[in-house]
Amino acid sequence: MSEQSSRRQFIKQATFTGIGVVISNRTWGQGNKTANDRINFACIGVGGKGGSDSADCGEHGNVVAICDVNSDTLEAAGNKRFPNAKRYTDWRKMFDEMGSGIDAVTVSTPDHMHAVATAAALHLGKACYTQKPLAHSVWECRQLADLARSKKVATQMGNQGTGDNSMRRNAALVRQGALGKVTEVHVWTNRPIWPQGMEIPAPSPVPANVDWDLWLGPAEKRPYGDGYMPFKWRGWWDFGTGALGDMACHTVNLPYMALSLRDPISVYSETTGTNKASYPKASQITFQFPATKTRGPIKFVWYDGGKLPSQDLLPGASYKDSGSLIIGDKALLYTPGDYGGGGKLFEHSGKPIEGDNGVVPKFPESPGHFEEWVRAIKGGEPAMSNFPEYSGKLAETILLGNMAVWSPNKVIQWDAHAMKAKNAPEVAHIVKPDLKNGYSL
Repeated sequence: MSEQSSRRQFIKQATFTGIGVVISNRTWGQGNKTANDRINFACIGVGGKGGSDSADCGEHGNVVAICDVNSDTLEAAGNKRFPNAKRYTDWRKMFDEMGSGIDAVTVSTPDHMHAVATAAALHLGKACYTQKPLAHSVWECRQLADLARSKKVATQMGNQGTGDNSMRRNAALVRQGALGKVTEVHVWTNRPIWPQGMEIPAPSPVPANVDWDLWLGPAEKRPYGDGYMPFKWRGWWDFGTGALGDMACHTVNLPYMALSLRDPISVYSETTGTNKASYPKASQITFQFPATKTRGPIKFVWYDGGKLPSQDLLPGASYKDSGSLIIGDKALLYTPGDYGGGGKLFEHSGKPIEGDNGVVPKFPESPGHFEEWVRAIKGGEPAMSNFPEYSGKLAETILLGNMAVWSPNKVIQWDAHAMKAKNAPEVAHIVKPDLKNGYSL
């Protein structure tokens, strides 16, 4: 694909998603590899989601280095899948020793490590694929988006539903008027499926296969305790981003793409209570978005921990597990599940609408989420969920909900330009954390 046609296609994408872009002589999201080049990948985190992310790398290039603080996970990945990759427990050492031999990096770690590892890769000019929710805080998301833009590298966040053409079709239906004037969005999840609302565990011996100091990274040092890893870290303020951070970059992706839900002016939460160490067992968070040139003001409500929207919003609906409901003055769109695909249009009475309510949806189809990133590395158009123009702002929106969770029952006024809660100084450290132990962006 020529650079000219790449830019032309991306302009189409930008028009669809409501994103403003500046097109220069070379698009900021493209890479320097040619179409026939093999990409040399380095993978930070190769267990859990890192297992599938690194497997994707192996299908699209050479995995030359792998890194994990769990030596058992590292050895298993190396022995079974990547016998020729160099193995590291510290990604800083990996970059020092192999930086010149790496083209692209995946970051599949606990949330609190996302920003520092990703920033290090971006500073080296490496293409980067980072798992959702991109970072641990709003400030970190903003920094990564700005850094990716300045370095002109190919980026992608790991919210794989962005490459689902069924979801993109639904977003096109909303954007092209199938629902009429949209006023409300409701999104719910079956998370958390890990413990939340718990007390800090008693100190216990560090497992022999884990480098605890490296796992803590930029977080405040503390004794190891049962209940932090491998999966339960999501429930702790210092390490994870709760149910919201885990799933909203998936479940909110459809309304975000359709309605450009960025830079809310206020956020309010009701929760079961937090001890400031662990996230609450359940929360309901209300975001207010101002009108834009393409839509009116919108109220967005998030539900987790068993909370669900009112049945009055869609009579006869059976809300299960996860889903989204977008409400317009002409119709409603209900999509079950995590990724915004499928679903159906309804009248306000709850009667299903056959067809697409007179709309012929137009949207750019995806070759696949990970494939979009690979294409960008090889000189194609930027991936849809790139940091500067899509996923950075999506992650910011999501993580603002946790700002409200920290200070519940208070309407927090948000100034997106200044990145400041105007009436809630107590949440400043949630917006911008104090990185510890020598780590920085």
